[in-house]
Amino acid sequence: MRVLVVGSGAREHALVLALAQDPQVTALACAPGNAGTAAVAEQRGLDVRDGAAVVALARDWQADLVVIGPEIPLVAGVADAVREAGFACFGPGAEAARIEGSKAFAKDVMAAAGVPTASSVIVDNPGNLDEALAGFTPPYVVKDDGLAAGKGVVVSADLEVARAHAMHLLDEGHPVLLESYLDGPEASLFCLVDGTTVVPLVPAQDFKRVGDGDAGPNTGGMGAYAPLPWAGEGLVDELVQTVVQPVADELARRGTPFTGLLYAGLALTSNGSAVIEFNCRFGDPETQVVLALLRTPLAGLLNAVATGTLATHPPLEWADGAAVTVVVAAEGYPGTPRLGDVISGAEGVGVLHAGTRRREDGAVVSSGGRVLSVVGTGPDLAAARADAYARVDGVHLAGSHHRTDIGLRAEKGEVTIPGR
Repeated sequence: MRVLVVGSGAREHALVLALAQDPQVTALACAPGNAGTAAVAEQRGLDVRDGAAVVALARDWQADLVVIGPEIPLVAGVADAVREAGFACFGPGAEAARIEGSKAFAKDVMAAAGVPTASSVIVDNPGNLDEALAGFTPPYVVKDDGLAAGKGVVVSADLEVARAHAMHLLDEGHPVLLESYLDGPEASLFCLVDGTTVVPLVPAQDFKRVGDGDAGPNTGGMGAYAPLPWAGEGLVDELVQTVVQPVADELARRGTPFTGLLYAGLALTSNGSAVIEFNCRFGDPETQVVLALLRTPLAGLLNAVATGTLATHPPLEWADGAAVTVVVAAEGYPGTPRLGDVISGAEGVGVLHAGTRRREDGAVVSSGGRVLSVVGTGPDLAAARADAYARVDGVHLAGSHHRTDIGLRAEKGEVTIPGR
């Protein structure tokens, strides 16, 4: 099987590494890729938002399966173009990808499917903002209704901070979603969906805030761990039955079946589980830890989703133990990052590239805000954390920063689900 992966981040590096271990894969390409994927797969230049360009590359390269990693091309309908051209494609069409591309659409789907989520109001006119905010109590949750790379959300007990963020979004022409706050620990559940069949992967937890102790602004994600030692047996099955399957069924009922990876971001609250958001693709950085534990060959699994045969695929196999990933970010991130700094230690085992490129002189340099995802594994969470941070110590990037507490509270047994 010849597999073409579309994207350039650490998620795509993780996908490429897992696909390279599948004996069914005879050729592997990543477009546009990065300095890390170049060591594992053929690299091709590509504008990932251009469906015609992706189709042309799939034809030229003679792909058997196209795997679209990022949300932007999925929301733009690139998967539709690829499928219409006759290629097997892992990733939802534009209509189904609206589950991430529009939070208002996601709320409508959840309401129709009877899926629990935070109460919310959409504001598209600054003149209505204060009245809408008055209907909520702190902490206030203010979200960009569209795609924002994980950085369009503010959660604050300060009304003026919440109002300022909402006004900033409205001034840029973005509708704003105001939500009630959901208590309890958060979890990310990835599910493979081929339109009707839903197969869950191991749950993970990611860390959105930039600083230790969940301090500072939201980011695209500063680290993650899997599985969740505090989740308890039966939680995944419960979430599939009450959240993911109903949403998949509702999208199919609307004539826009979801094919690909449906990601449920959840709050496990004192009143039960509730959806924070849905994403239409593998999450980053959770993919890095989930795939580190998956032992089922990935290409055959993704192809089963793309071809609608997931129901007949053998049960998934997982490694024992745990995985942790720590994001090494450039100076200035999540604001304007400093770019072009040389990275040493970037070729190590478990070091996945996100914002990197290779200069003509061979040096690997930073080219984005989240530069690397460093993955450690072990027989338990403590060992996986130790392994990950030991690998981080081997990476050097001037001015970089990372969180030191990824998975720490879970390791100490301090994470619990209220009421359980």
